[in-house]
Amino acid sequence: MRTLTPDKTRFSVAPMMDWTDRHCRVFHRMLSKRALLYTEMVTAPAVIFGDKERLLGFSDVEHPVALQLGGSDPVQLAEATRIGAGFGYDEINLNVGCPSDRVQSGAFGACLMRDPGLVARCVEAMIAASDGVEITVKCRIGVDDQVPAQALRDFLAQVSGAGVRRFTVHARMAWLEGLSPKENRTIPPLDYALVAAVRDEKPQLHISLNGGIGTLDEAAAHLDGGFEGVMIGRAAYHEPWATLSQVDERLFGDAPRAGGEADVIEAMIEYTASRGAPVKTVGRHMLGLFNGKPGAKAWRRYLSEHMHLPDAGPHTLRDAYQQMARHPVYA
Repeated sequence: MRTLTPDKTRFSVAPMMDWTDRHCRVFHRMLSKRALLYTEMVTAPAVIFGDKERLLGFSDVEHPVALQLGGSDPVQLAEATRIGAGFGYDEINLNVGCPSDRVQSGAFGACLMRDPGLVARCVEAMIAASDGVEITVKCRIGVDDQVPAQALRDFLAQVSGAGVRRFTVHARMAWLEGLSPKENRTIPPLDYALVAAVRDEKPQLHISLNGGIGTLDEAAAHLDGGFEGVMIGRAAYHEPWATLSQVDERLFGDAPRAGGEADVIEAMIEYTASRGAPVKTVGRHMLGLFNGKPGAKAWRRYLSEHMHLPDAGPHTLRDAYQQMARHPVYA
């Protein structure tokens, strides 16, 4: 089996629906050479029957990059894994943590925490079809009326018994009854201590911590505390420069990065032009690039108002930066 080395799994950006598409991942890669990037969740039937290039295509610059699949049918997941492996992903991940209405109606995502035996059969089929690509799982600590200390242990025991060695655990319960998907990201209390305890009980597993980690200081503290990996989601999207531009130096010991936001913008202009991508599909992921800095509002406003216009193009990103640069602090 081809597994990612520990240095490639130390820090990752979470899979986020409607956000971590191929353009977002290229943007994030311009900020960090080291972060492990994940696709949005793609359902197994969509992979099998849908537009494979649109759903699975990615740029070589995105490596290391993982495909996240959703589903609960071992046969379908095996076929989707075979297809995904053929596209060259570094990892294929099964979603056992998403609490959205969509995954509940499809009986996958966080619902699968209730049936670790089925998950074990799914990952066993995925491993057999993966052509050596590592199969991993992202999960919660439990759902609804489950006792998390028991649910998480039972889940990890059965799924690791089927061959999975690397898990990312969102350290919250998923309350499928009574909370919206948005509320499920913040209301159920975090239980880092439980995940740490289970990690210590199962040293043979690689367990990355997810949930509520909003800064590099917090990420570093969890790594120093014994976790082999950390995963950050919305903070990486909303505060991309603050969260990702220092990852390589602070968490991997690399030399300080050369260049600033302007260099990232120029790289994304080149990427947008080379792909022939509508600037609105790229620029929407870059709105937070200057968050917390003078001129950030001018950057966001210009992009928001201009990237949808008929004459918008890669140059719109440079125009937005020039608008921001007119802020008095830069004069």
